[in-house]
Amino acid sequence: MLEDILKQVQSGSLSIEEAKGKLATYENLGFAKVDHHRKKRQGFPEVIYGEGKTKEQILSIIKAIRSKGNNVLVTRITEDKASHILKEYPEFTYNEIAQILFWKDRKENAKTEIYIAIVCAGTSDLKVAEEAAITAEALGANVRRFYDVGVAGIHRLFDSIEEIQNATVSVVVAGMEGALPSVVGGLVNHPVLAVPTSVGYGANFNGLSALLTMLNSCASGISVVNIDNGFGAAYNAVLIHQLAQKGES
Repeated sequence: MLEDILKQVQSGSLSIEEAKGKLATYENLGFAKVDHHRKKRQGFPEVIYGEGKTKEQILSIIKAIRSKGNNVLVTRITEDKASHILKEYPEFTYNEIAQILFWKDRKENAKTEIYIAIVCAGTSDLKVAEEAAITAEALGANVRRFYDVGVAGIHRLFDSIEEIQNATVSVVVAGMEGALPSVVGGLVNHPVLAVPTSVGYGANFNGLSALLTMLNSCASGISVVNIDNGFGAAYNAVLIHQLAQKGES
């Protein structure tokens, strides 16, 4: 690409200013600098964090990302903001539970049967679990969901454990005391990404007790992300998943 641009400048078919635009790694919108180079560096386009941004700002960033033909993923976006975006981009998909708005090229759908397991302790944790699941799917991974399998009824987990064991990586979401990742970690031979949620009564301290439980897990192979950070866990899970796919090929 660089050589083509230089040749066009040399031949006079492309001005220096036009060449600078094509070679720019980011686009300055004034309120945001959209990182167009991120997909080349990390494999995925820039993800938009919707919380704290206006619907007009989000729309402007989306337009910049789409202008380069990239997929779009917006996390923590309310239904009101998403509705504003959908008027201009009706082909986008909004998941109300996960509060995620996304669009991806269908040609990039997963072409393999291997999958990421999203394991969720209770129904109250679904928002975070779905944020993880939708993020992983939007980034091109196959996902299988195993919901409401917390330690209060551990037999529910055992009914699905073989399928969870066959995943490349598990994202395990739990609130309250946050014990589920330790249980799963002791039963699988792949990485486990633990996600504490803010679900729980007073002494849960808005997820702090679950976070500390997961950080202190005696099960090997567990890594812990921040409280309610389903996105962060899914992003790392997809990176691991891709490495597993390379190993399969």
